[in-house]
Amino acid sequence: MSLPHAILTALLEKPSSGLELTRRFDRSIGYFWSATHQQIYRELGKLERAGHIRALPAPVPARGQKKEYEVLPEGRAELTAWVRRSEDPRPTRDALLLRLRAAAVVGTEGMADELERHLALHRRQLDEYADMERRQFPPERDTEADRLRHLVLRGGIELERFWVAWLTEALEGLGRPDC
Repeated sequence: MSLPHAILTALLEKPSSGLELTRRFDRSIGYFWSATHQQIYRELGKLERAGHIRALPAPVPARGQKKEYEVLPEGRAELTAWVRRSEDPRPTRDALLLRLRAAAVVGTEGMADELERHLALHRRQLDEYADMERRQFPPERDTEADRLRHLVLRGGIELERFWVAWLTEALEGLGRPDC
């Protein structure tokens, strides 16, 4: 399961409350490992029960105060073991690819519009990633941690470039060039 490892990673980067974690997921980790707010909160409970994280004591106890979590040594050890594990790539499961294959059998009506919609979404995502790269990774940010985080973002950029090129080619195959 990678969600608990994504949460451990985020908490090691910065102790956070559940709400802060969900916001950080929306702005970073969620681009390549998505999770709903409910899933994150549920996983925080499991990680706490497993002894991997703990809620930091509140400076002033107050009812309804948000909990801020930190990773315990057991959690760091679990994350370290997970990083070192061998794992095969998973096969790609994408409904659009399956729908295009089905269109070859039942007809392509409406398919070009859907491909154009996906193309616009991937172009927007590519622009967003490029903007993130400019803001977050200026040349002077060159620690090992920065290089690894940048490498993850570059992977996202390259995937979006792939989708833009592939969708453009698919639209040309359907007789809709210049998209």
